Amino acid sequence: MESVGTIKNLKVKVSYQQILSIAVPITLALLIPQINMLTNSIFLGNLSTESLGNAGITGVYYLIFAVVGHGLSNAMQSVFSRYAGSGDSGAFKIILAQGIRMSLQFAAAGILLTWFVAPYILQKSVAPGAFPVEMSFLKIRILGLPFLYLFQMGNAFLVASLNSRYLIIGFISEALLNILLDYLLIFGHAGFPAMGFNGAALASVISEFTGFIVVLLVLYKTGLRKEYSLFKQYSFDKTKTKEIAKVAVPLVVQFVISVGTWLVFFIFIEDKGTEAKAISNAMRNVFGLVGVFVWAFAATSNTMVSNIIGQQRNDLVMVVINRIMILSFSCCLIMCLIINIFPEQFFTLFGQNDQFISNGIPVLRVVSIGLMMMSISNIWLNGVTGTGKTTVNLLIEIFAILFYMSYTWIFMKVNYLSLEIAWGNEIIYWIFIFLASFIFLKRGKWRNGIKG
Repeated sequence: MESVGTIKNLKVKVSYQQILSIAVPITLALLIPQINMLTNSIFLGNLSTESLGNAGITGVYYLIFAVVGHGLSNAMQSVFSRYAGSGDSGAFKIILAQGIRMSLQFAAAGILLTWFVAPYILQKSVAPGAFPVEMSFLKIRILGLPFLYLFQMGNAFLVASLNSRYLIIGFISEALLNILLDYLLIFGHAGFPAMGFNGAALASVISEFTGFIVVLLVLYKTGLRKEYSLFKQYSFDKTKTKEIAKVAVPLVVQFVISVGTWLVFFIFIEDKGTEAKAISNAMRNVFGLVGVFVWAFAATSNTMVSNIIGQQRNDLVMVVINRIMILSFSCCLIMCLIINIFPEQFFTLFGQNDQFISNGIPVLRVVSIGLMMMSISNIWLNGVTGTGKTTVNLLIEIFAILFYMSYTWIFMKVNYLSLEIAWGNEIIYWIFIFLASFIFLKRGKWRNGIKG
């Protein structure tokens, strides 16, 4: 790898070329782990329908802790980008050091909660027969959390410093190793022990550690560590920590609440049968696979809005959000069309019977509508994040969740009609997210306290 040399101008331009230069590498980087998780589910589906179903609730449980790191890295990305837009990239080394400290503290808390608190909560919530298997998986899986968080810290820096092209290196390394280890450890090939469900957990932990090591090597080999004087000091900086926490805490709470309700949804599915659990896990993979484009453009929205505000060009905020939204919707539409034109081929990947495919297709149609709404709403929501008004993000999330949970309770517990009707909660959720984010940004109150 070549050294990046002197520090470049980090002020973004409002153009489709600039948007794509940030979003495309993020998309490719995010696509790799989603293919990775899809492969994981395919292996488990071919192991047994029960394993595919169990992967749903354990996957969502781990996702709760994963999004804590995602919230923290989003906050870091926003803070990084604000300084980049103002031309003060010298603060990067201090910001990254505080982010590393905070992420390791969150990771330690996640491990302790999973080992010593979660067993008492999940034992009362999940099917008795599935509890021992799922808990054993989670106690292994959660050990990858510190490496995941550090990996996310490195990625936040790469995006904000306009070096997102390097993201794919770490993700490819992680994904390829995970797929290989899934094959070896789940089924016991090439002399490895056949660990079944737990094999998938161990494979993921080893892969996350590898991803962290690779992103660390990238920072060293590209010269970025030297260029920005990274990793030279880890002393506590109260001002920068408070600045990160002010943005991060509402985001972390927002993401945890959001995914936590998804966990509740999967718990509700526990008594709907093995097939319903397995179909829902397949839908989780659809969200992951199609969602990579949305999340990439959402991250771009956060970065560019924050950078533009740092440049004191508030007049361009709505322009860039609309351009990013158009690209996000277009990519999501193409992906949804492909999956809906060939649904049988998609469901066949999971090694299930024709009845599974027949029952899964109507759910896929509903989920696709939810994804189309998400492709618009998430851009506007991350536009709010980019303004730094993350308390507003949290309030939007809370009210959206109230609508989501009311719908879920009615159509999962009070009057369960079908799985596809139950998955309609995603449409309700994203409609509210869009309306609230759109109104807030259009009214312009986010300009309060921001010069320009």
